[in-house]
Amino acid sequence: MELITFKKPKSPISEAYKTLRTNILFSSLDNKVKTIVVTSSGPGEGKTTIASNLAVTFAQNGNKTLILDCDLRKSKLHRIFNLSNQVGLSNILIGETSFMEENFKTEVENLYVIPAGTRPPNPAELLSSEKMEIFLENLKQTYDTIIIDTPPVLMVTDAQILSKYSDGVILVVSSGEADKHAAQRAKELLEKVNAKILGAVLNKLDTTKKGYYGYYYYYYYGSDGQKHNQTKKRRFFSR
Repeated sequence: MELITFKKPKSPISEAYKTLRTNILFSSLDNKVKTIVVTSSGPGEGKTTIASNLAVTFAQNGNKTLILDCDLRKSKLHRIFNLSNQVGLSNILIGETSFMEENFKTEVENLYVIPAGTRPPNPAELLSSEKMEIFLENLKQTYDTIIIDTPPVLMVTDAQILSKYSDGVILVVSSGEADKHAAQRAKELLEKVNAKILGAVLNKLDTTKKGYYGYYYYYYYGSDGQKHNQTKKRRFFSR
């Protein structure tokens, strides 16, 4: 797991993340997309890496950005940013500590990270609580963009719960690993709770082949309620 958008901001992969950011910003012209849930159908598809690098691109764009680790069962966000996970979201929600912005600042300008914190015995109940809803509403008053990293949709209900508080959901799909029916089922579960699915990111493409061209497939729903497709072609390697 690497913050390539921070360490190599001019790399082709970083440019792909910027394209993703741009597509998100243009996915809803009527309502600003401010709070974004990033999830996947199953584990190991790279959603935390996608969420982290996407958050960096928003911060680089001048947005005061917060990334929130809501995967309270298997948190990984603190590892990417080399932070302690002793105090985080769970500790704030149960009142053990108060939220102080300066404690969650990162080396990336404009970017703040709230790790998951102590693993609670009741993650779903905590995330669906009134305290969580109020906390998120307060954060929206402070930050331009909030990225929420959640557990996989098919494992637990957390992503569905959190999608109710968000302006949209990004579904990460691992190339060559994700089961097609699992991804479709994840989409259906999100739609059952009226989540606005902004698009899907195809992750872990094989870029080792000579002259390989990567395709970023993105779909969104317009104001007419119809599904639209958009394909971005990007050359990653040419050796």
